[in-house]
Amino acid sequence: MSSLPKQLISGVLPGPAGDLEYLWQPASDSAVCAAVICHPDPMQGGTLHTRIVHHLARALWELGLPVLRFNFRGVGLSQGKHDEGRGEREDLRAAVAWLRARLPLPLALGGFSFGARVAIEFLADAPHPEIVRLIAVGTPLTRGPLPADWAWSGPKLFVSGDRDEFAARADLEAYVRRLAEPRQLIWFPEGDHFLNGRMPEFRARIQEAMARATV
Repeated sequence: MSSLPKQLISGVLPGPAGDLEYLWQPASDSAVCAAVICHPDPMQGGTLHTRIVHHLARALWELGLPVLRFNFRGVGLSQGKHDEGRGEREDLRAAVAWLRARLPLPLALGGFSFGARVAIEFLADAPHPEIVRLIAVGTPLTRGPLPADWAWSGPKLFVSGDRDEFAARADLEAYVRRLAEPRQLIWFPEGDHFLNGRMPEFRARIQEAMARATV
């Protein structure tokens, strides 16, 4: 497969609490879908550079999707203060609007850990017709309940290690079963929350699942 693009564009976009730092990986002019990816808990060191976020971006870019990663408020060069997920949903809304204004394509929305929670709560709140797929990695159920009735009804892909310390296998399976179709759950046997040592397999399985998708 191709290496990462030589042109990795950095900058800031306007957010509700101030500027939000981003990294943008452009793709070909023939792209039919783009992606936005949310990073894990900044209180635990999560940023747009977190390893799984980087590899998720790489997997999607290798499929031809332009990819936007951004730092939530208070992280890196992003202004504002951490808001326990509430303000971060508004940061995501700003990132989606910024990208759509520049590249009016359907979007895949990805997130890891805290970023997966933010993405899920964002989609549960409104239909978001611009979002055509969710990729939730390491969804942390131990951090509080997540909504089961979503306003958004698109395809949902959940990815987790079956030894994830923040979501027991039985609990995540039960949660996903409560969600409306279409939905898919990919397990990594013996995988922990960070899927340590599994990044090549992680990228391959994300790409396999996306290749089967209609968008």
